[in-house]
Amino acid sequence: MEKTKDVIITESLDGLGTDAFGDYLAHAICLGGSCSFVFNDKDFELHEGDLMIVRKGKLIEKVRYSDDFKVKVLYATSSFIELCTPMTNYGMHGSLALFFNPVMKLTPEQYDLCVREFKWIEFRLNQTDNNFYIETLRNAVQSAILDFFEFHSKNYGERKLSTQNAMIMGKFLNMLENGSYRKNREVSFYADALCVTPKYLSEVSKKVSGFAANYWINRYTILDISRLLRDKSLTFVQISDMFGFSSPAYFSRYVQHNLGVNPTEYRE
Repeated sequence: MEKTKDVIITESLDGLGTDAFGDYLAHAICLGGSCSFVFNDKDFELHEGDLMIVRKGKLIEKVRYSDDFKVKVLYATSSFIELCTPMTNYGMHGSLALFFNPVMKLTPEQYDLCVREFKWIEFRLNQTDNNFYIETLRNAVQSAILDFFEFHSKNYGERKLSTQNAMIMGKFLNMLENGSYRKNREVSFYADALCVTPKYLSEVSKKVSGFAANYWINRYTILDISRLLRDKSLTFVQISDMFGFSSPAYFSRYVQHNLGVNPTEYRE
């Protein structure tokens, strides 16, 4: 049996944010040294003993490593992670928290357990002669996910979410992560797709994340726009067209309102 492409283990963060790993979630355990990076327009550092979980690799930029930096990275496709994620609503709480801070500070005991989980997944990944290869690999990844939930809940606290609210918020964020904001930035579009009212979607978003639905739409949009603005091979008209703005002038006003400067000033 061939090794599945749903799970990849490497010793480098180079794949983060690339098109090749666009559909993968990254789980990185720092084994030595440190690295700094920008995520969600904020500065972060990953040190030995830390665990980093990134759902959207393109939010990471300006990665710099120390000379002694060592890391083990588990990449898994979003569809595979969904199959492995246990039936618990904590995943939504964890996902939202990791959007603001993807780095978890582990205790020595948690770090040792995490290293063992990575080794076990790697063993199962390479055990292609197992008649139950996919099943055992899923089991190994699910065990790791449960430990990640436990680490996060112990270190940062646990919040109770209703199943319905977690499901609605999860589907809403999945639509945004898949790029729906490029053409649809009205709350009503997402509410219609989820068979709820715009008011109800915003209430759920506020209750689950602390922010109304419109915040998440604008946040995903402006993060993508700011990334594209730094690519000087793209014209402002091209970027405006990618997001379906009615005119470059409207695009410029949107950037000014959300970034505090116009596209030209931001690019400079």
